[in-house]
Amino acid sequence: MEILRYAIYRFGTMLLTLLVVSVMVFAIINLPPGDYLSNQIAELRASGQSAGVAKAEFLRTEYSLDRPLYQQYLIWVGFMPGPHGFSGLIQGNYGWSFEFDQPVADIVGDTLWLTVLVNLAAVLFVYLVALPLGVIAAARSRTWVDYTSAFVGYLGLATPNFLLALILFYYGHKYFDLPIGGLMDPIYEGEPMSVDKVKSILIHLIVPTFVIGTSGAAAMMQRLRANLLDELGKPYVETAVAKGMAPARMLTKYPLRMAFNPFVADIGNLLPSMVSGSVLVSVVLGLQTIGPTLLTALKTQDLFLSAFVLMFVALLTLIGTMISDVLLVLLDPRIRYEGRET
Repeated sequence: MEILRYAIYRFGTMLLTLLVVSVMVFAIINLPPGDYLSNQIAELRASGQSAGVAKAEFLRTEYSLDRPLYQQYLIWVGFMPGPHGFSGLIQGNYGWSFEFDQPVADIVGDTLWLTVLVNLAAVLFVYLVALPLGVIAAARSRTWVDYTSAFVGYLGLATPNFLLALILFYYGHKYFDLPIGGLMDPIYEGEPMSVDKVKSILIHLIVPTFVIGTSGAAAMMQRLRANLLDELGKPYVETAVAKGMAPARMLTKYPLRMAFNPFVADIGNLLPSMVSGSVLVSVVLGLQTIGPTLLTALKTQDLFLSAFVLMFVALLTLIGTMISDVLLVLLDPRIRYEGRET
């Protein structure tokens, strides 16, 4: 019951934080002078295309871009009625993309779940690789196992993701006949989900998962190793060993549990860093994720599209942080005590 109350409390703070983030995102996007329509109107007027200017001016009024900034924000979120009444984010209207000339929901509809799928696969890869290698490196410190793990970790941190993507592109296709680019075969794009489509997606996920997750796995492995070595050097470990406790049982019962705290806390940072760090990889690999869409939206000052994508990344951050906080409460009784006090 206490953990449920804590989860509800963290969910409430997450919603409040998301509201603050929405204000910051909207304000920062509007910091550069002009916007997509203003730039387009200036170009059309310079070329003497009066019909195009009239259409752009209509769109400015239609989407409330002619109003003060605070009113634009309230209408965008859905707290204030616009030309079509209450129709903002909280009502399920993500706005209009001026660059692609279609609703934002139609642009990001397919890419959102693919983005989540790719990054969840990468996170799973990070933990499956970092957990055993970090524990083994700490338990066998200053041996060839530790040195080999360290070498692999530093190699993963030092290799740029886009370079690793190009290497795997070539050798994966040459020796293992792995598909090149995309997250599914072209014949399945726009088609309903089926067994063959799922198989195609899983095969296409191999290279992106490895590329996106390598640097995160290397960093987390080194962090877990350092935390576990610190715990293994504490007096309670020496006492447990002196009393004859089996090394494997001693390792898993106390030091590993304490070393898990930063390991679990990284969930909050891992999801958004995967999304932001995979933008270039998505361009190189031709992935149908939200990364290339964000890059295009920011370059063209496409207000509603870029704002929605940034809000999506912020939501992933807050969800990851909430999950890590709840898991930390379950993992460490001292944190649970703090949660009761608050």
